[in-house]
Order: sequence, then C-alpha cells, then structure tokens
Amino acid sequence: MIDINLTINTDLARQILSGFIKSEITRVGMSRAVIGLSGGIDSALSLVLAVEALGKDNVLAVRMPYKASSKDSLDHAQLLIDQLGIPSKTIEITDMVEPLFKFDPEMSKLRKGNIMARARMIVIYDQSEVFKGLVIGTSNKTEILLGYSTLYGDSANALNPIGDLYKTQVRQLSWAMDIPAPIIDKPPSADLWEDQTDEGELGFTYSEADKLLYLLVDQRYSPQEAIEAGFDKKFVDAVTARIRRNQFKRMQPPIAKISNRTIGYDFLYLRDWGT
Repeated sequence: MIDINLTINTDLARQILSGFIKSEITRVGMSRAVIGLSGGIDSALSLVLAVEALGKDNVLAVRMPYKASSKDSLDHAQLLIDQLGIPSKTIEITDMVEPLFKFDPEMSKLRKGNIMARARMIVIYDQSEVFKGLVIGTSNKTEILLGYSTLYGDSANALNPIGDLYKTQVRQLSWAMDIPAPIIDKPPSADLWEDQTDEGELGFTYSEADKLLYLLVDQRYSPQEAIEAGFDKKFVDAVTARIRRNQFKRMQPPIAKISNRTIGYDFLYLRDWGT
C-alpha cells in the first residue's frame, strides 16, 4: 500500500480558517455567527474556529435534540459551551417532526433522518435572524465528497470553514484547538436513531475513505491507479460511485438557459463587486 500522509500544519490551518470566518462575515456587514452544535467533532471544530474569529459573545450555539437523541450528545455539546463561555439555546425538534412521522407509519429511518436534518435547519436559520448572525457550516471534505449529508438540511449554510478538511484532519485540528477528548474520541454519528454511526452506515471507516479520497481527488489518481496503489477494487468502486452519484449535492441547482445573461453561466456576480 502506498504511504499517504494527511498531516496538516495545525497552526497555519487554524490561522487560515479563523481568518476566513472573520473575512466572510464582516465583508457582508455582519459580526455574528450561529452554529448547530450536535455534540460531535465537526460542529465542535467549526464552533471553536468561529469563537476564535469573532469572540465568544458573537457566536450562538444551538442544540436541537430529538426525543431519542443520545444524552451524551447534549452533555458533550454542553462541555464545549461551558469551556468557551458562549451563549447557547436548546430547542427540541420532536414536536416539529412527529406529526409528519405519524402521517406515514411505514416511514423509513432514512426519511425520518432527512426530515430531522431539515427541521434543524429551519430552527438554525430562524435563530440566525434572531441573533443576527450567519449560519456556519459543519460538513467536512470527506462527507461532502461522499454525499453523506442531507440536501437543504445539514448541508445548508452561509459559509463552511471545515469543508476542505478530511475527517482525519478535522481530528488533528480539534486536538490542537483543545476540543474536549470525549467529543474527539467517540464514534462519529449523526445521532438520528439509537446506536447509529456514520461508519456503520457507510460500510467503511473515515480513515480508509480519507486516504482513498486524497488520491482520487487531491492527487488526481484514476480508480485503476488507486487499485494499483493497493486499494481493494470493490472499495474503490463503491467510493467512486458515491462521489459521482452525489455530485448534485455539491452544486447549485442548474438553471435552464433561454437568455443572453443566465444566472450562474453568463452572469457571475462577484461577491466583492462594487466594494
């Protein structure tokens, strides 16, 4: 197997990512951020980066449990809230989603999970208006490439500071930024149902996926070259299929072109235009 090193310079990454948050928020005339804090490592890292960029009084953490959510998730989120001394809210989504669950008694776990993710995004965007802050994303590069997110649910945000970090690198930076060990060490989970884990659903570990994705994406290996580098063909095929199948989640919805200046094609409005 080819040696793959995903180690990052954590001091430099910390500086770049906190600077990114401050720049992107202040350039639109705002100074605050809102983050859905799940108790997991990804939202924890986005949160500490935002606090470093904006100050503890300018970042709101929102916990949004469902009645079956793990108590550990709430407790771990509270660990970080207490450590940082930031404002927070807990808004349970059970009463929001249960009426829709009851509408179809045969509803699958996947459908329920998607509904919960989108209900949480309703809450977080509502709180962004209350707090007057932009919503910070919490999806890492591994999840984005694999399509392991809910469109217009946990994938929705105004800016994402950790979307170019593989899960392995998220862990590295989390240790460097003193995120509590129980958050870093626990198995990654969207906490959508009892005993649910990301890696159990995916069928492989993030560590395995990160190494392959690094070759396929960052090093531009072909699937065949990845197999020749030592990866199992079935694993390469499964990961490649997920990347291709979920490309639509990584794009703005395409607009049918009938004019000379179509948004997203000919009319590419620069964010800094006019400043």
